[in-house]
Amino acid sequence: MTATFSIAPTPTTFIVNVIHAHPGKQEEAFRTIQDVVRYVASRKPGFLWSSLAKSDDGLTVVNIEAISDASDVALFFSDPVFLEKFNRLDTVSTSEFHTYKVDDLILPQVAG
Repeated sequence: MTATFSIAPTPTTFIVNVIHAHPGKQEEAFRTIQDVVRYVASRKPGFLWSSLAKSDDGLTVVNIEAISDASDVALFFSDPVFLEKFNRLDTVSTSEFHTYKVDDLILPQVAG
């Protein structure tokens, strides 16, 4: 699959996982979610892409992940290896994730 840009919203499901690192554990939390996402990327057909970011204040890590359908979440969590990797986050952070569907796409207006 090749990433492309579209002027109209394409039905896409996003997982936004906000990881609140324990003090001094941001790097470890980042490496842990990297391991989780790389596992999913290499083995799960519903995975489209992921963007991982660390906050400048050292407190959080965010995973914004595009998947083909909300039902993919249940498939990911039914995999014992995925679950083991994901649960490692609990040793270095608290986290929450939510599932979103794109409802609107807003682009910069071009001065004319």
